[in-house]
Amino acid sequence: MPQRRNRRVQLADAAIEVLARDGGRGLTHRAVDREAGFPEGTTKNYHPNRDSLYVAIARRMADQQTAAMRRLRENMPEGVSADDVRALYLAMLRRMAGAARSQFLALFELQLEGVRNPQVRSALGEMTLAGVDSAVTLHAAVGEPISARGGGLLEAGMMGVAMSVLSLPDDVVGRIGFGDPDELGRSLLGMAVDAEPADGLLRGQAS
Repeated sequence: MPQRRNRRVQLADAAIEVLARDGGRGLTHRAVDREAGFPEGTTKNYHPNRDSLYVAIARRMADQQTAAMRRLRENMPEGVSADDVRALYLAMLRRMAGAARSQFLALFELQLEGVRNPQVRSALGEMTLAGVDSAVTLHAAVGEPISARGGGLLEAGMMGVAMSVLSLPDDVVGRIGFGDPDELGRSLLGMAVDAEPADGLLRGQAS
């Protein structure tokens, strides 16, 4: 049974890479087999159609995101400062064009699929709430409380910036002021802190 679970994870990770590199049109069973280094037909044995493959990708990314956010909250050191929180988000902005590029690109493709696929949409919702919950917790810990809406604006801002940086020409990125991750990160965090409180959803839940 563990071997079966491991193979499902390997296939999902391979599918993420295929989706990020080739887009939705390139997400085929054969492409995932090749990416994973498995015999042709392996992916189809686990995921008989494209909907199933998309759901596997979404679930894998949701599990990774929620686990990462949980570790972040559980391992938050004593004495964490506002500067530490800012540094964390700045590091995330820098990673989106490097080590995390595939994850971001696959996530953009999933968001389009989520418009039509309820299961993918549900997984995207889990990812967003995990990020918002962590943002609320981190800001509360450093004395800069934000509402769920503030956390949601931060999540949406990060995603919008990532999409712009990865999809627009470099000269346009520079012209609109997105070329400096540090300054951009500070602006996004300021927007979250300044957001008017919404209905209090998630506020203080993780504290």
